[in-house]
Amino acid sequence: MDESGVEDAAILLMSLGEEEASEVFKHLQPKEVQALGETIAKLKVVAREKVEQVLTRFDAVAATQSTLVSDTDEYVRSVLRKALGDDKANLLLDRILQGSDVSSIESLKWMDATSVAELLRNEHPQIIAAILAHLDYDQTSSVLRVFTERQRNEVLVRIATLDGIQPLALKDLNEVLSQVLAGGERMKKSNLGGVKTAAEIINMLGSSVEASVLDYIREADADLAQKIMDNMFTFDDLEKVDDKGIQAVLKEVQSESLIVALKGASAELREKVLRNMSSRAAETLREDLESRGPVRLSEVESEQKEMLKIVRRLVDEGTIVLAGGGDDQFV
Repeated sequence: MDESGVEDAAILLMSLGEEEASEVFKHLQPKEVQALGETIAKLKVVAREKVEQVLTRFDAVAATQSTLVSDTDEYVRSVLRKALGDDKANLLLDRILQGSDVSSIESLKWMDATSVAELLRNEHPQIIAAILAHLDYDQTSSVLRVFTERQRNEVLVRIATLDGIQPLALKDLNEVLSQVLAGGERMKKSNLGGVKTAAEIINMLGSSVEASVLDYIREADADLAQKIMDNMFTFDDLEKVDDKGIQAVLKEVQSESLIVALKGASAELREKVLRNMSSRAAETLREDLESRGPVRLSEVESEQKEMLKIVRRLVDEGTIVLAGGGDDQFV
């Protein structure tokens, strides 16, 4: 989205009010939240013509005055806290409202994987594990791919055995990155790391790397390896999702992505997906799968990971439940 698009989106959100705007923020990525938050904080007064233009574009009711929010700082604080919760919102507010350019763990989320890997490469595996546990699973997996096999395995063992991070430890980690995390002393113990986190990251690494990591962990601690495997959810595990859940996932997936992802799926999963589509859509998908030539494994895995992201989001929203072995559930 270009700068004018971000400004238009910010004006629209300001016109919606806090409750509605916070619902929109819940569905945005960190970069989008930051960009919109910074723009809202800067928009003290908006010309009526601009407001009407934006609202017309979004088929909304024209605003009655050009000053949409009397206190934009307080508005963005309230919206972000309602959308993200106090802890996540506080991590962004200093960057948005004070314009501070800090190098903290949170700022790593806006860096590419290679840059993060180069920044952390020479640190102790325990420090790397504690820092990477703060990042999204897909970003962490991308960073780990840049590491050597030995370093990647050592870090993942430590992520799997990480049992939360105390506020003082968070401060120490940020000092490694030359900045103290704002408000760290006031934060509660962060529920980061652990078996589930390691399992989610390994899910994102791809089958070839996954086998190496699990073999390494199994040699060091067979029980730990089994616990991680019990918490992993792979693409073919979609067979465990009920029909209603499959239908919810299909609504979120583009047809081209679905075709590529299913090229590497089991016959049983393909049939389950087809069974949950309309007859016309199923027929079209069958034809596309049959006519599509060989697809690179990396492309298949990439599209499968994107679908798994959608699955996890729907799980977090309570739309679907992923049941594992025994009484465990993947959440």
